[in-house]
Amino acid sequence: MTGIGIGIGALIVAVVGFLFFKQQVMARVNERMTFVQRREGRLLEVTTAISEELQLRPLLLKIIEAVCEILNADRATLFLYDEQANELWSDVALGLDESQIIRFPASAGIAGSVFTSGETINITDAYSDSRFNQAVDKKTGYKTSTILCQQVRTKAGKPIGVIQVLNKQAVEDDELEEVVFDEGDERNLRAFTAQAAVALENAQLFEEVMNVKNFNEAVLQSMANGLVTIDAQGTLTKANRAALDVLDLGDLDAVMGKSVEELFTGANEWAAEMVRKVIDEGGEDSNLDTRLHMGGTEEDPIYLNCNFSAQPLRNAKEEGIGALVVIEDITGEKRLKSTMARYMPKEVADRLLEDGESALGGALQETTILFSDIRSFTSLSEQVGPVETVQMLNEYFGIMVDQIMSNDGILDKYIGDAMMAVFGAPFATGKDADNALTAAINMHMALGHFNQMRRMNGKSPVEIGIGLNTGEVVCGNIGSSRRMDYTVIGDGVNLAARLESATKTYGAKILVSESTVAALQKGYVIREVDLLRVKGKSKPVAVYEALDWTAAYPEQAFPNRDTVLHHFQIGTEYYKGRAFEQAKQSFHKALQLHPGDLVAQLYLKRCHAFIESPPPVDWDGVWTMQTK
Repeated sequence: MTGIGIGIGALIVAVVGFLFFKQQVMARVNERMTFVQRREGRLLEVTTAISEELQLRPLLLKIIEAVCEILNADRATLFLYDEQANELWSDVALGLDESQIIRFPASAGIAGSVFTSGETINITDAYSDSRFNQAVDKKTGYKTSTILCQQVRTKAGKPIGVIQVLNKQAVEDDELEEVVFDEGDERNLRAFTAQAAVALENAQLFEEVMNVKNFNEAVLQSMANGLVTIDAQGTLTKANRAALDVLDLGDLDAVMGKSVEELFTGANEWAAEMVRKVIDEGGEDSNLDTRLHMGGTEEDPIYLNCNFSAQPLRNAKEEGIGALVVIEDITGEKRLKSTMARYMPKEVADRLLEDGESALGGALQETTILFSDIRSFTSLSEQVGPVETVQMLNEYFGIMVDQIMSNDGILDKYIGDAMMAVFGAPFATGKDADNALTAAINMHMALGHFNQMRRMNGKSPVEIGIGLNTGEVVCGNIGSSRRMDYTVIGDGVNLAARLESATKTYGAKILVSESTVAALQKGYVIREVDLLRVKGKSKPVAVYEALDWTAAYPEQAFPNRDTVLHHFQIGTEYYKGRAFEQAKQSFHKALQLHPGDLVAQLYLKRCHAFIESPPPVDWDGVWTMQTK
């Protein structure tokens, strides 16, 4: 009986143990099923949340957080493929500095191997795998044990990246136990990345669209012309900064949704009607060089000078969806015309604006060139100092340019204290030589008044020399692609510059070439001063001095002018005929009447020199200029 009792007791113990074991197993199974159900439910939640995210970087962060949660992993990184650079990159990885951007060749390392081959790599011991780069762990202080790496590809099978998961974790009795990734983890990761790939594609597409949108927005805002989009109902949907400024609309929010009739009212109703017509009928329309009323008073209204145009907007199906209004502010052109009038006659400015670049192209044209220069400018500027020098030049140039422009000349350039002006370019007037000489005479007469004011203020007078030459020159826009100037070049320009320089030699105020004298249509007080061969030229040029500037104060500037010129002319005739003794007597008589006549003094010295040492038999009376 005792044995039977023991046997029954053992059986009972065994049965109880079995039942307890069964209970434990069932509990573990239930727990496992609950975990799987919870993970699947969480996977569904995460997948849904991911599918709703369109911003790329937040999406990447959600994906790697979800992967770590679903696989019980410590860390994860999602590398995306940069097709243009053929690199894998990521700036979102759990456990790394958020500012750190990882970028490496698309075939490098474990991630590169998975991306190029498409195979899943599941490593149970990272340090025993030769493909693992241990330097990364050494740098970060992290210990990598297990790695699960899979390719991420689109529905079409195109690889777009790699997801890499590190260090599988499991919870066992409230303590972390390191385990390996199994086939279930691989399946779960594959299923998850298939869903995530769709979201990634959408996010990348959204990012590309936003980049294009931002680019177009930047282009739109940078345009100088005002652009306004009107929808099919005739309400404003978009306006760039230029449009808001030019129409004085304030902020975009304040006018969004306004009808085109609210934008263009009163005197501007024509603009609203034009836009409505374009929306309804679909054709383009424009009103060039028109005006928009911008306010002001009835006595003093404010207008915007503009080119106003409207063209239809269509969608991909060529259906009308509204209109695009372009407003080109040409008020600046009006200002440009005003500015140009400060440097050239109004008629020339009008023709230039009308003809455009065609008027400024290269051309061979007969013009008269005027060069002027201040005498002893260096010593004058050193005497008065830089501040007064600039002030004096500004005042002087203002007076001189007025004389040039009032006689249909164009200021070509300032060259330090010198000026170059052109008469007859880009448009000839038929009296360019007269205009140039009249301008030169008026410049000297205006200089007299300028110096009178300087003397009254205790300042030194300014003396100038002017050279004029008429001839064919090349006219046009000349320079580099970054900056061009309309100017003239050629021998005709050079000779005018040489004549200006020669005024110092002859003590003359204005020297004029024979070609300019031949082109004159009016009468002037002119005397021939020499037959001159300038430096760099073999053919001599007859040079004349213009003396009309002395009419303002004849006795002070040139006493006994007519009698002096009579004796001077007789003297030059004797001089050319090698009768130097008789020529000397005529020049002496001229100097008795006007001792300050430097040209007569020069010829008197030449006569003395030729009397002592006669010129050769083939002497032609030409004087060669040795300097520029």
